[in-house]
Amino acid sequence: MEEYSLKLMVNGEKIDSTTKPEESLLKFLRRNGFTEVKCGCEKGECGTCTIIIDKKAIKSCLMLALQANGKEVWTVKGMEKQELGRKLQESFVNYGAIQCGFCTPGLIMVAKSYLDQDPIPDRKEIKKAISGNLCRCTGYKKIVDAIYAVAVENYKLEGRIYV
Repeated sequence: MEEYSLKLMVNGEKIDSTTKPEESLLKFLRRNGFTEVKCGCEKGECGTCTIIIDKKAIKSCLMLALQANGKEVWTVKGMEKQELGRKLQESFVNYGAIQCGFCTPGLIMVAKSYLDQDPIPDRKEIKKAISGNLCRCTGYKKIVDAIYAVAVENYKLEGRIYV
């Protein structure tokens, strides 16, 4: 089958490559060295492959690589270049929100995208935001605590009442 040219930015780096029409963005990214994008169910159910495209959290297994042509893509490795991303990574470690670590990249990406859109969430809103990402180790409490702590630190929410 014919291959097509694909140009995009990944973590601030220009990528100029080719892809087949049926290749998912997940497979394309991993094939091009971005193995921090985890491959879980490949059906959009687990969220381990979540990335950020044009400031929205996207499950990369559900998107064709060609659909990302000309787009800006961020993976968890690129979060090191962004203050909020770094804070989320540190908070996940500090709160013990990582155990096996397989779901962590996708959860950090969802959290980053969500806090960019709603910088003053309560715990219930955070739970809803991460509901598309599965974690079999932590029970989610530590994950919610880690995300909430970053929101409180960044946006000084101490005076707001939370559930």
